[in-house]
Amino acid sequence: MNGLLGTFKKLGGARLLTIGIVGLAVIGFFAFLMTRLSTPNMALLYGELEADDASRIVAKLDAMGVPYELAPDGSFVMVPDTDIAGMRLAMAKEGLPSGGSIGYELFDRSEGFGTTTAVQDVNRLRAMEGELARTIRTINGVRNARVHLVLPRRTLFSRDKEEPSASIVLNMHGAGRLGGPQVRAVQHLVAAAVPGLQPSRISVIDEQGNLLARGELEGGAEDGATGQSDEMRRSFEVRMSRTIESLLERSIGPGRVRAEVTADMDFDRMTTTSELYDPNGQVIRSTQTIEEAAISAESASADTVSVGQNVPGVGLDDEVSDTTSNTTTRNEEVVNYEVSKTIQNHVREAGTVRRLSVAVLVDGVYAAGAGGAPVYEPRSAAEMEQIATLVRSAIGFDEARGDAVEVINMPFARPDEISGLAEAPSFFNQFNLRGYARIAETVGLIVVALLILLLVVRPFVTKVIIEGMRAQAQITEASNQIASEAGQQAALEQRGVNPELEEMIDVKKVEGSVRASSLKKIGEIVERHPEEAVAIVRSWMYEKA
Repeated sequence: MNGLLGTFKKLGGARLLTIGIVGLAVIGFFAFLMTRLSTPNMALLYGELEADDASRIVAKLDAMGVPYELAPDGSFVMVPDTDIAGMRLAMAKEGLPSGGSIGYELFDRSEGFGTTTAVQDVNRLRAMEGELARTIRTINGVRNARVHLVLPRRTLFSRDKEEPSASIVLNMHGAGRLGGPQVRAVQHLVAAAVPGLQPSRISVIDEQGNLLARGELEGGAEDGATGQSDEMRRSFEVRMSRTIESLLERSIGPGRVRAEVTADMDFDRMTTTSELYDPNGQVIRSTQTIEEAAISAESASADTVSVGQNVPGVGLDDEVSDTTSNTTTRNEEVVNYEVSKTIQNHVREAGTVRRLSVAVLVDGVYAAGAGGAPVYEPRSAAEMEQIATLVRSAIGFDEARGDAVEVINMPFARPDEISGLAEAPSFFNQFNLRGYARIAETVGLIVVALLILLLVVRPFVTKVIIEGMRAQAQITEASNQIASEAGQQAALEQRGVNPELEEMIDVKKVEGSVRASSLKKIGEIVERHPEEAVAIVRSWMYEKA
């Protein structure tokens, strides 16, 4: 114990402090290493959870005794990566996660006989809303959805029939948005699942309060028509823009042309009826001819009438009458002609294009510069004219209605090559928070290992090596002195000098300077370094052998 205390005293305060710090670092390093090795790698079980789903999942994990990590906001749950598949199957068995909505599993719970009809109706409504919300969440880009149904109660002896309506709130992933066809698909999906519900009575909004689809309730027919007109116009503009881009990208290259089309459209529905007569197209339809002939005779006899004149056969031969005859003829012909007539009913549907304005932006040509960097070169005027001709043909250009086409050649912004606005992804940007933690752990292990090597292993090894070299040098020096002394004694014996006499003569000098001091020094070295001394003696034995 005293020797240990003496050793500590010889080390000094600075060395003791260094040894203590290094010792604590080594202990902490091994403790952290053991803790880290005993902690399983955590992986994402479910993300973007509702509070209700997160609480139920955590309770289930606690009941199963599975370790987990919960994000500060409670929307992410991490479990060991080896338990991911099993936990998801177990949660699916319990109907988790439900997305914050309850479906028809609501009726799986046992209900008492005292449940009223009103409660059953409410549960049925909740189940329908939950099932519809789950179905809508399966659409790509939709993170969450809520559905609210308004189903009128069926009453007896009522003439007025109320129609059901619905409202839907969509929560999208990131900056994703649903297009018009997708929104209409959601409307038809909900309408098909609810009896008596029409798609026109379903309103759809997003999480930012933007109206995606308007439910056409009472007095909303005009607004609905306006929305349809805007949607039709925008759809036409997008279709024309894509037609131009797809046509030009075949020769210019993908992503090197952009087109925008603005259409002025007439959404008035017009019906025109016209009758056209052709005077040169006369056709005889019917002919009516009337011929009349009339003959009249007048007598010149006296105007008196006697009884004799009334007796037949009396006086006829005796009187000579003077008569005059008149003949009248009338011819009439009626011809009916049918004139060629054309009746036209012209119906012009809504959505007629009044005027088109097209703007096309075309990238230039890049050639290798002196240093290998790309150099922008504008396109020739002839090539730009060819592009403009293609655009006019693609849109059905009509100068009479005032169509305008502008094709501009400008360099496209390339953040990574030209403008430098966007930095290239660095090495550290490729990692998330867990990646940074892994890097920090690796760096910490390397630093601790270097500290152990520099502060513990290196001084100890250096000290052992230096002391060994010193001991070997001292033993070698002492052995050389002994060998020299033995050689001198052998020389005296060869010359016939009495060694004892010589020893007596020079006893003080030899004993003091050679034997006594050398033997004493060798003894001290052997006591301090017994292993090195044994190694040296063994090496001598091997050399003699």
